[in-house]
Amino acid sequence: MNVGTIDGAVAGIAAAIGEPARARMLYCLVDGRARTSTELAAVADVTPSTASVHLQRLKDQRLVRVAAQGKHRYYSLDRPEVAAALEALNVVAGGAGHGFAPTTPHRLRLARTCYDHMAGALGVSLFDRFVTLGWLSVSPADESCDLTLAGREAFEALTIDVDAARGLRRRFAFACLDWSERRPHLGGALGAALLRLVLKRGWLIQDLDSRILRVTPTGQRELVTRLGINVSSAAERT
Repeated sequence: MNVGTIDGAVAGIAAAIGEPARARMLYCLVDGRARTSTELAAVADVTPSTASVHLQRLKDQRLVRVAAQGKHRYYSLDRPEVAAALEALNVVAGGAGHGFAPTTPHRLRLARTCYDHMAGALGVSLFDRFVTLGWLSVSPADESCDLTLAGREAFEALTIDVDAARGLRRRFAFACLDWSERRPHLGGALGAALLRLVLKRGWLIQDLDSRILRVTPTGQRELVTRLGINVSSAAERT
């Protein structure tokens, strides 16, 4: 693909997102739940026929996909990269120096997945805790992270294979800016390994039809005991 073709593709996607009604539809789908055109028409405050035209434009740009179930057609974001792009635009649109009043639904703000790692208030609290304990060092140059000796011992005590995570062909760890909290959570192979661990141990459960993560009673106890994270305190942020 040459530069001109890339420019044209980017311009087409930007134009599709740039219309306010279509933007409202897309941000309504960021939580990972599929919705009907009727629901999205209400969100965008347009007529059903206008919503259909907007959704076709978004579908043509591969921003949404549609699945038929019985008499209904359900729309969702086409792929994770679309959600990431929308979250990045939301951060840019917030602007430095402006007050931030999140409108993200409470359960989505508390804990959710961001690609394959943990995000939301809980993810941010964990990142802050790792830094405070001296387990994690953060490079101000590129937001990359690494484990200290104490951090390596702590993560291995949780049965996370640090060497395996480091050996993957991806960034080992980095400070991933959280869409709803405007502060970093732990991304990369290490963040993914942490999420797999808490799901495997039943500390968190992921909703089947969304990116929402729910903390179990066992998880509340273990997060306090092992990591010093009080879920109630994290929830107060939301």
